[in-house]
Amino acid sequence: MTRTADRREALRRTAAERGLDGVLVTNLLNVRYLTGFTGSNGVLLVRAVGADLFGTDGRYTTQAAAQVPDVEVLVDRATVAGVAREAVRRGAGRLGYESHDLTVDGLAQLEKVLADAVDGGTVPELSSVRRAVEAQRAIKDDDEIESLRRACAVADQALAELAAEGALRPGRTELEVGRELDARMLVLGAEAVSFETIVAAGANSAIPHHRPDATVLRDGDFLKLDFGATVDGYHSDMTRTVVLGHAADWQREIYELVAASQAAGRAALAVGADVVAVDAASRDVIVAAGHGEHFSHGLGHGVGLEIHEAPGIGPLGAGTLAAGMAVTVEPGVYLPGHGGVRIEDTLIVTDDEPELLTLTSKELLVL
Repeated sequence: MTRTADRREALRRTAAERGLDGVLVTNLLNVRYLTGFTGSNGVLLVRAVGADLFGTDGRYTTQAAAQVPDVEVLVDRATVAGVAREAVRRGAGRLGYESHDLTVDGLAQLEKVLADAVDGGTVPELSSVRRAVEAQRAIKDDDEIESLRRACAVADQALAELAAEGALRPGRTELEVGRELDARMLVLGAEAVSFETIVAAGANSAIPHHRPDATVLRDGDFLKLDFGATVDGYHSDMTRTVVLGHAADWQREIYELVAASQAAGRAALAVGADVVAVDAASRDVIVAAGHGEHFSHGLGHGVGLEIHEAPGIGPLGAGTLAAGMAVTVEPGVYLPGHGGVRIEDTLIVTDDEPELLTLTSKELLVL
């Protein structure tokens, strides 16, 4: 069986366990995960018993044949409605749906389609599957991990090349550095950047999600770079903070604190570890140094087909880590008006030590 067929089988078991005749998957990333389809209109019906059905419209007939060769294809411009009607025709009495993806209006329309399809008979019951596919996606298979490795390698190389060429220097603007970093990742094989690249210099580095602007890099600045590459649909995520010119004592102190916190967070990544406890292992280092109020976000998050996905690692998180999860560890200390440091890696949780995917050095780099 193919990877995507294996994934559909896992969802099929979930459907059977919940007493569902099928699951209607409407979230496009979940459709991609389960079929390999990368177009902009696709719906998948995974049946507890019987053949699955993939729906799309006429723009994607050829693409669907190539990317989804092992699933029956229904071409219908009213894609969700068409697949839903077919589910009724094939005997679905209880149908799972993605309540986090359908709008209120979309759900009402689906209910009407089902009612019309039975023509006065018993309308199939709808039951939310509550992010069942996202729960599967949280644990990556070998192919996904390889795509993540490649995405991280592109980001690592892009930053190394820019640093070696002197592109991170006083006199340039945040926007110039960000655009060059993005362009370099694309040249090196990324199909897209993972998210809007963060370049934050000087006092801006104390803003966790600063958007790069015309601020000019200056000697003595912290320069925080948070960026990633997308390869095969999978996102990398890395943050490094450097100093331009000369590092002051306070900068070295804050950097060493964040580095110690980040090391503690990485060390806490283990199968069965509670995500709140992982956050605490890192956060306690910063709190003990008197900077708890300056670490204002969670420790990390899952990465994959989305830049932010399960699990969430933070004080408000829930659940435990499992082998195969791809997560970030990214503590920070942000001193308003002065500057801030964040150090972030992407890692894979394993039965042994976590596998580090972002390999750029975490030693303080003074350029």
